[in-house]
Amino acid sequence: MKDLLIAIGKNAKKAFSKSISTKKKDKVLKDYQKIIFINQSKIIKENKKDLYFATKKKLQSNLIKRLVLDKKKVSLIIKSIKSIKNLKDPVNNVLEKWRRPNGLKISKVTAPIGVISVIYESRPNVTSDVACLCFKSGNPVILKGGSEAYYSNKILSNLFRKVLKKNKVNINYVQFINNKNRKTVDFILSKMNKYIDVIIPRGGKNLVKKVQDLSRIPVIGHLEGLCHTYIDSNADLKLANKVILNAKLRNTAICGATETILVHQKILKKFCDLVLINLKINGCKIIADNKIKKKFKGKIILAKESDWSKEYLAPIVSIKTVKNVREAINHINKYGTMHTDAIITKSSRVSKIFLKEVKSSIAMQNTSTQFADGGEFGFGGEIGISTNTLPPRGPVGLHQLVSYKYEVISNGKIRK
Repeated sequence: MKDLLIAIGKNAKKAFSKSISTKKKDKVLKDYQKIIFINQSKIIKENKKDLYFATKKKLQSNLIKRLVLDKKKVSLIIKSIKSIKNLKDPVNNVLEKWRRPNGLKISKVTAPIGVISVIYESRPNVTSDVACLCFKSGNPVILKGGSEAYYSNKILSNLFRKVLKKNKVNINYVQFINNKNRKTVDFILSKMNKYIDVIIPRGGKNLVKKVQDLSRIPVIGHLEGLCHTYIDSNADLKLANKVILNAKLRNTAICGATETILVHQKILKKFCDLVLINLKINGCKIIADNKIKKKFKGKIILAKESDWSKEYLAPIVSIKTVKNVREAINHINKYGTMHTDAIITKSSRVSKIFLKEVKSSIAMQNTSTQFADGGEFGFGGEIGISTNTLPPRGPVGLHQLVSYKYEVISNGKIRK
């Protein structure tokens, strides 16, 4: 196993040594779209193997939901590839340039990061998205998917390698680690810093924490998506009702789902009579503080301190009463994970306070936290959401997968 992984690392470094033109990148991605379309029946067939074993292992329903590939999801994969292909090449773009008094011409120019390894769980579409994003940004990628999506990941990565070969590009720009040995991840994190420049984990809390704790390689990622929506006293409650139902229940299994609702005390009765009732009607389990429990006649579980720190990834929501926007911000900054937090309000003054003072990588007004997604941001797709305080932050898409360098031009100047 060790020799194989070292060979994969060396192959990736070798692939990185030769840059690829924008024209060639776009041709590869166009061919990848075609080969996915032609082979969609085979992809779905391989995915059914994964679903069979996932059901046999009694995997959680939300993980199985993420795992499924049907015709609709394959068409979304193809759409994502097309979006990435149509984006501007992020490499070799001049960000700034200036001339020094001594005649030196300096340019700040975008450049690939290097070899990226992505360690992920469940979602097979991550394989195609990541391969495309890394390839277009000039970064060779080493993919380590979860065993639950083994067959789906394998066919999607092999199809990419086929189009690389067809276009006479080093096939090791995309490599899939073809084993289920759990010690593989430990070896990557602790022994491959010579070959890998960045690690990106995508998956549950345990996976991400393990990567962050053990990696000797820089990590881009987030531990949890504990997202909040605060409903202000100036909120349009009909709008709030629509947004909350979407933010909580559209897809409960994603990291952008709202997990805690904060409500201004002045509108508590109106909130209970409209928003809370609709959450209950739509099958959402409510965990709330005593003030809400007193106002609402339906079944509510009284919240404990630990409930404010929970990412449910299920139709369950925590609800807390607050005095004002400042208390809402303090709660979010204490219990949140700097992922995505939203305010519902008609007040531009209150909105400005909220957007500026929450520590989140994404702060929103009058919209659903489920828009926390690279595709929805116009990035073509995303490799993940970063809650790091250092860049990149938020959805990590194509243009977040580059670094920069300084190019200095002179006619023979020497320093005195």
